[in-house]
Amino acid sequence: QVQLKESGGGLAQAGGSLRLSCAASGRTDIMYAMAWFRRAPGKAREFVTGVTWRGGRTHYEDFVKGRFTITRDHAKNAVYLDMTNLRPDDTAVYYCAAAMGDSSEYDNWGQGIQVTVSA
Repeated sequence: QVQLKESGGGLAQAGGSLRLSCAASGRTDIMYAMAWFRRAPGKAREFVTGVTWRGGRTHYEDFVKGRFTITRDHAKNAVYLDMTNLRPDDTAVYYCAAAMGDSSEYDNWGQGIQVTVSA
């Protein structure tokens, strides 16, 4: 298992940018992928973007394509989410997650961090 801790986030204006960071510790050697999810007020948690740990293959949901970028840093055991052109509907608690071993299921979670975008 891995422990995940998010940082960054906060308040931004519409059209602005923020960067989220997620530091992983523990069995990072067997991580398969890392991802960002989010939960907006009154909505279910949703997948935002993910990256395979070894190969660096990325996937983005349509609602963030061209605006958000996920990157990983092996040396720091970290993943980042660069968010640009933010919109009020990006307001949510953002969660870092990891999938381990051969599984594509995300079963390791950070505590989440608030991102608020004002109009």
